[in-house]
This record gives sequence, C-alpha cells and structure tokens, in this order.
Amino acid sequence: MGCDKRARLGYTAEAARIVGELSLEEKVALMSGKVVLGEVMGDFIDPDAERHYNSYPYPAGGNERLGVPEMLFCDGPRGVVCGQSSCFPVTVGRGASFDPGLEERVGEAIAKEIRAHGGNLFGGVCVNLPYNPGWGRSQEVYGEDDFHLGAMGSALVRGVQRHNVIACVKHFAFNSMENARFKVDVSADDRTEREVYLRHFKDCVDSGAAAVMSSYNKYRGSHCGHSAYLLKGVLKGEWGFDGFVMSDFVWGVRDTVAAATAGLDIEMCDTKYYGATLVQAVREGKVPLSDVDESALRIVRTLLAFERAEDPQEYPRSLVACEEHRLLALEAAEKSMTLLKNEGGVLPFSKGAVRRLAVLGRLADRDNLGDHGSSRVFPPSSVSPRAGLAALVPGCEILYGDGGDPSRDAELARGADAAVVVVGYSHEDEGEFVSDESVSIGGDRKASLGLRAEDLALIRAACAANPRTVVVLIGGGMIMVEEWKAAAPAILMAYYPGMEGGTAIARTLFGDRCPGGKLPFVVPASESDLPAVDWEAESVAYGYYHGYQKLQKDGRKPSFPYGFGLSYTSFDLGDPDFRAGSGSLTASCTIRNTGARRGDEVLQLYIGFSRSSLDRPVKTLVGFARVSLEAGESRRVTVSCPLGRLEYYDSASRSWALERMEYEAYLGTSSADEGALRGSFRL
Repeated sequence: MGCDKRARLGYTAEAARIVGELSLEEKVALMSGKVVLGEVMGDFIDPDAERHYNSYPYPAGGNERLGVPEMLFCDGPRGVVCGQSSCFPVTVGRGASFDPGLEERVGEAIAKEIRAHGGNLFGGVCVNLPYNPGWGRSQEVYGEDDFHLGAMGSALVRGVQRHNVIACVKHFAFNSMENARFKVDVSADDRTEREVYLRHFKDCVDSGAAAVMSSYNKYRGSHCGHSAYLLKGVLKGEWGFDGFVMSDFVWGVRDTVAAATAGLDIEMCDTKYYGATLVQAVREGKVPLSDVDESALRIVRTLLAFERAEDPQEYPRSLVACEEHRLLALEAAEKSMTLLKNEGGVLPFSKGAVRRLAVLGRLADRDNLGDHGSSRVFPPSSVSPRAGLAALVPGCEILYGDGGDPSRDAELARGADAAVVVVGYSHEDEGEFVSDESVSIGGDRKASLGLRAEDLALIRAACAANPRTVVVLIGGGMIMVEEWKAAAPAILMAYYPGMEGGTAIARTLFGDRCPGGKLPFVVPASESDLPAVDWEAESVAYGYYHGYQKLQKDGRKPSFPYGFGLSYTSFDLGDPDFRAGSGSLTASCTIRNTGARRGDEVLQLYIGFSRSSLDRPVKTLVGFARVSLEAGESRRVTVSCPLGRLEYYDSASRSWALERMEYEAYLGTSSADEGALRGSFRL
C-alpha cells in the first residue's frame, strides 16, 4: 500500500524526459518555495490573528505546462497545522505508548486530514535526539533512545505514506538546541555520529520516507543544508535515498552555491537564494547544471509517483477533526499516560467514594496542547483536566484552586475526598523559540529542568493536607521530581496530551483506563547526571553518552529508569529464551497478568556489551513490544532485532562491524536491572 520506493523509482524515465523538456528557469522553479514568510510571521506571534501560521498548505515548485504538481507542505507533528484539525498528543507522549501500530494509525489520520486540506506532504516526522532533555523541542520527538526513535518514526512514515502523502523526516541532523539553532556548530566523533545521531534517520529512510528536511545548525563547520557530506555523501550516497531534500524554512539556506552543490533540492518556504540567483550561478558556471538536473529529477519523480498512486479512499473535508480521529486522539492520550508512583494504591479513584474532588494548579483549567511554534495545531475543541474530571464524574463536586494561594488550595484539598494537582509546563516555558521586539515564547529550558517554585509549594501544601493527592505532570519532556516525589502519594506523567487530554487524564485517574505508558526518557536524581550544555553556545561537541546510557555508564541511580511505568494490575515475566540466528536475535518470554483487571505491559529487550574491546554502553534497547492482557491471561511474547543493530561503526574502514564475542541480553519492563530476565548469546 502507498507509494513505496520501488514504485517511485519506476517514474525515473518519465521524470528524466520531463526534466529534459524544461528550461533552466523552469528547473530552478521546481526547487523554489512560493510563500514569503515575512507576510505570515505576524500570525505566528499574534494569537488573535484571523489566520494562523501554516494555516494552508505551503506550495513550492510545480510546472503546469508539463503536468508536474506543486509540492504542498503541511507542518506537524502532533496533527495538521492547517485549519482546525485534530490535535494528537505531542510526539514524546505518543513515544510513551511504545506502540508503533498506534503510531501508524495516527500517521494515517494525519495523512487523511492533509489530503482533505489539499496538501500532499507532511513535514512532521521529527526524530532528532535530545542530547540534554532541556532542549525546547523535545516534545516533538519520541524520546531519548535512538532505536525507539527509529521504530516510532518509521511507523509514522508508513502510516502517512499509506495515503499517498509524502513523509518528510526532520531535522537532518544534530538539531537538539533551540535558542542557538541558527548559529551553533555541532561536532561529534565518527562513532557518535553514526551510532547515536544518524542511525534513526536511516531507519526512517529505509522505511520509505520520500523527503528529508535539513536543519538550521552547522555540523563540523558547515550549515547542514550546505553539507555535501550529510546530503550527498551519507543520505543520497550511502543510504540510497531516492527522494528530495528541502531546507528548513527561510534560514536553512545561507548561500546559493553551497546549498545547490551540496544536494539541497528545495529552498523553503520562500525563494531568497534559489530562483533567479541560482539561475545566474548556473550560467556563470558556479553550480553545475547536473546538480540542478538531479534535484529536478528527484522532485518530479517523487511528485508524479505520489500523485498517480492509487488512493485507498476518498478524502472529503469532513475527515478533518472527525469523530473517528477525535477518538484516536483519546486512545493515543490514554496509552501515553505514565504512572510513576502509586503509594498505598491511591489510584484509581472510586467514583462512588470520591464525592468532593479538589482540582488544583494553574494548568488544571487550561487548554495546554504544547508549544506555539510551527507545530501548533488548532483543534475545534479541547478538554482541560478540570473539564475532563467534571464530565466523567458529574455527581462529584469539583473544588477548584488555581494554585496562586497554596494556603487556600491546601484548605480545598483538606476538605475533599481526594486531590489532583496539575503542574508542569506550557508553551511559555518550552518549545520552538519565537520572538519579535515585544514577545518571546518557547525556547530551551535553560534555568532548570524542575518545576516552578509556586508549583513546588502547591504540591507540598496539597500533599500535606490530603493523603489521597495525585500530582499530574504536564510537559514536553523530562521533569525533575526528586525534591518532591517523596511527598506525593501518586504521580502521573501526562505530557501534552492533545485535544482529548483532559478526558484521558480523568479516565485514567478514575480507573476507566489502566495506565500503560512508559517513560521514553530517564529521570535522573540530579541534573548533574546529564550532559552539560551551554544553550547559547556557538559550538558544542556531542559525546557518545546521554540519557539512561550515560547514567548506567557513570554508575548513577536514576529517580525513574528509562522505560519505566506502573499499572493498576501486575505482571510476571518468566521462562526466557534467547537465540541468535544467521541474521537476527530473538528473545521471548511468557508474560502473565497476575492482577485483577485488564492492562498493558511493554516488554523491552536490551543488549549488554561488557566483553567488548571498545567503549560501548552497559546496555542498549534493541526491541520492544506492547502487550494487552486480560486478568489472569498469559501469552508468549517474542521480540527480535537484526544483528546489524549490534554493530559498531569502524571509523578506520568507514564501515559497520560486528564484534565476535558473548553478549548479555535482558528482557524486562524498563532499563533497570531489577526484575529483568537475563541471558547471553555468542556471535
């Protein structure tokens, strides 16, 4: 289904014929955006603008004379930014589901709405890896682990392209600083580059992604949109990428010759360095005509293939924010809910026993969908936590406090049967950095990865007043909890849960749904356990270790390990089996739901390298499977990975190599050693 690589390559001859009939000006026009960003930037900042930034598909290229369609760009990744579309949980929340099948369905829904809006490209497959979780756009990616990023990103690619929408993977590459993104020059050694920062991009390309967006930052001295090494050498050369590369908007190209000769096929979203300037550069011999011809061929071939592929259905406007997609947004939010603590079985609440509920915090009564940058979605409706709780339990009296007066809020909690404290972040604290002379929003979390002082005061006051207090965390990434987690009987991580987030939170707190989400990042006990980053740096060197792998290498115990999440039921793992075949490793065990209700568990496979002659992780994730089991049900579950995932990059030979040695294998429900089933295998 969809337009796969083989089908696209089948249009090579026709695309070459068309390109041969184009004038130089027409070829370059294919490589050029048609929207002047300055004309819409006011909408980017102004929340009261009649239309919002990216409110329609942004066109580029096209040739009516020879029947080449325009590229029509729609941004993401939590839904279509055009019009009033469905808003799904942010990507990191969907990453917490550890459910590629669900992500494929989200991709299909997004693609259907893009088609209904008249678009043909989705610019929302974001798989950058956060070196430090303070990165402001961490919410736009699935988490900190490269294997998980690749698996989930590939699922989104498959879902989007099933409906003949081009999936664009971004931002290639090393984009994990926001405030300094236009100036920072990133460096990394060869193994770090290939094993940590590029491999998940290749996963998405191997899954058929037909477009890639370059990033603003520099890598090893060159802007990524000017990097012949990344674009021509790695992406198009080594990986055999058949699609086209576009720049990030406006500032992704800084030099006509450097970009065009490096393999940057389309300048988005307007034309500053291509257009007439590129035509002149070709005529002066500064840019070979062959480079323009190749870009034109890639663009025409891809657009023809997607336009002519057979559609699995029709795409009426009624698909936008339809009921089916609203319910999918709710399912995605529910599957993302990650229960971190549940001391004494505080949760789930009983609808019969909780007649007065204190709902506290500045974020409790707020539509809080994530950042207000290019990924902002405007759904026709959304549900706040307070509204979700009130709707789910209409007979329950809601005692609302906005968190501004901890003493007053503590009294509300004391007079209630239970309390819910909603704290965390909003677009004001993190996200894409957007500013003009009067307004600045988003950016990196430079000051702290913890909560605001007023949130801490509210948590302590409410928890002291009511022993049945639950802290619900809202945010786009890791939030430090160590200084207050002992005071909180229960903690639920909700991320930015999308248009139905309040409903999902309520249904989880009252037990209509059993939490099954898992942390897609480690929560350290101290920020000093993370890689240090100067968020305003002009140059930065990324090391091999970050996240849970760094903590394990340094022998630091986390507050919560990567992949961790509790449930309202319990699971037992047993009877493990580990086998290495000719091309893959297979691990299996029996999972049994030992509790009294249906629930989901995520089986995770990690491989250890203690016998390696190289510096390698203590263990790394290489496979996972989300499993739903009825009370008392048992199932044999198998997780496998190709042996290529165990390879390291040999910088001397510039190739991948597999060590012949004994490897450790761990099957568990997080990256922690506790409770994991262990085995080994020799290659």
